[in-house]
Amino acid sequence: MPSLPTPDAVRELLRTRKSVFPPMYQGEQPIDKAVIEDILENANWAPTHKKTEPWRFRVIRGEGLQALAQAMGEAYTRSTPADKFSEQAFKKFTTNPTKPNTIIAICMQRDPAASLPEWEEMSAVAMAVQNMWLTATAYGLGAFWSSPGVVRHLGDFLELGEGETCYGLFYLSHYQSPEVVRERGPIADKVRWIE
Repeated sequence: MPSLPTPDAVRELLRTRKSVFPPMYQGEQPIDKAVIEDILENANWAPTHKKTEPWRFRVIRGEGLQALAQAMGEAYTRSTPADKFSEQAFKKFTTNPTKPNTIIAICMQRDPAASLPEWEEMSAVAMAVQNMWLTATAYGLGAFWSSPGVVRHLGDFLELGEGETCYGLFYLSHYQSPEVVRERGPIADKVRWIE
């Protein structure tokens, strides 16, 4: 049997995972391709009912980040009525994607046979992202799952296939930020024991 991490090590990893946002990124500091491949391989080991493995990813780096920013700006402009258009939102869509070192588009390939409810496949994708996030944390990288509405309009840019949907962008970068105390309400308030 392989050596397993201690409960203390797992607890520490789970409780130090956090969202790290674009203003904190040091995108010019490279992330080794082998690290990204390890993050993706760990995503591949998420639980998946009926082994549909619905997660799909697009890794965007280098000049691809600027192309993504442009695509997001165009999608926002096309999909937003003139009276709702915000220069601040437009600027965010066209600058934030250029700040990290890497962005991974989080996509799902629906089981063509629809052999299980869609929510189960979406949950499997979310668990794959949690695996990615924990692995990024273990490597000392900052990560953030962004889910702006414009991702619904990036199908052509991401070259989505039939039955494939994008559920957001996983920002990944080295970062510098002050330590922030993370808090959760007591678990006792969220649990009922039936014995």
